[in-house]
Amino acid sequence: MIVGGSLLLMLPMSSSENSFTPLLDSVFTATSSVCVTGLTTVDTATHWSTFGHIVIITLIQIGGLGFMTATSILALILGKRFTLSDRLIISEQMGMDNIKGMVKLIRYVIFSAFFIEGTGAILLMFSLVPQYGAKGIWYSVFHAISAFCNAGFDLFGNSLLDYTFNPYIIGIISLLIIIGGLGFGVYMDISSKKTKFQMYSLHTKIVLVTTFLLIISMTIITFVLESNNPSTLQNVGFFDRLTASFFQSVTLRTSGFQSMPQEQILDSTAAMSIPYMFIGGSPGATAGGIKTTTFALLFIVLFNEIKGSEDIVCFHRRIRFFVVRRAISIFILALLWVSISTIILLIVEPYPFIDILFEIVSAFGTVGLTRALTPHLQNLSKIIIILSMYLGRVGTMTVIFAFSEKNVKKGFKEAHGEVIIG
Repeated sequence: MIVGGSLLLMLPMSSSENSFTPLLDSVFTATSSVCVTGLTTVDTATHWSTFGHIVIITLIQIGGLGFMTATSILALILGKRFTLSDRLIISEQMGMDNIKGMVKLIRYVIFSAFFIEGTGAILLMFSLVPQYGAKGIWYSVFHAISAFCNAGFDLFGNSLLDYTFNPYIIGIISLLIIIGGLGFGVYMDISSKKTKFQMYSLHTKIVLVTTFLLIISMTIITFVLESNNPSTLQNVGFFDRLTASFFQSVTLRTSGFQSMPQEQILDSTAAMSIPYMFIGGSPGATAGGIKTTTFALLFIVLFNEIKGSEDIVCFHRRIRFFVVRRAISIFILALLWVSISTIILLIVEPYPFIDILFEIVSAFGTVGLTRALTPHLQNLSKIIIILSMYLGRVGTMTVIFAFSEKNVKKGFKEAHGEVIIG
């Protein structure tokens, strides 16, 4: 998808000036689109033609839903049967722990995605069509897909800076971002059990609680820190501060839209934003990062250790150890990649540490926010960002599994050894 998208974006017909786009810029944009990130080396609104915008939004849609979902749509249309291998891959992509009902899930994903995006587009039209005329219809569709897929690409030229204190636009975009970042398995669980929280699966409970706590906590942090910043929120009223702070928190769930210039927020706010971007969205969703469940599991392990619990328990359910082991592995691999990438960019680029770390984590978490660095990076740095976006979307463990040897079961276990901890 990235290679095909890059070739299409290189064509003169994809450029507003009818000229070839440099290879690295095309690859960067295609990767950012497929990996639903939003970082760009060229201005999306002015550099690309209508054809280029269609290529980008198509890549975003396929990247957001997942490649297997996109190919499954074609298979369903052609009436082809799903093999066991297909079902296994789909279950892995969707973050499900079994292959039961995969075809039903695919149908549900397709219907729910298009329904949510369509509803969002119609709601946006009420505001954008009066402002932009017929062009507002295209703007509404583009931004509804971009928001739901947590991509962050925009056609306004300055993201949502013109709508910072517009609760209608901010509210719709925020809702699309949040829904897109929860995961299709969560929608299905909620729709089947309605409002009975106690009946939801453990996964759904963890996703909902963690997402809620992350959004609320970062809203408060942004409100408190930026209220004294004359470049952002100091000179506006309480409700406007709350709206902008809420959206800053929501966009860190890997959407990439910005209602405040990220280069103008305080370094303290940027530093607090970094771990939230690193966490990202939820498994089986359109978001990236290490995922909310990975982050939650690390704290669940900590709380159970403090309590002296023999098992790892959450919401009266015991969590299997291999799940915790995988969460720890994902966290360590992600931390290693971010650390190494940051060091490389610090060597190559003249920018402050906080700005470079913000850029790397934003790419890895497929967030798409930048402190005005992306267009000015060296070619080596752009390649590092491309790889970060790819790893953040595909997943570090997926890449490791792809190149690792198959595990062969041994007929014995090694004797225990003692290690002193702490």
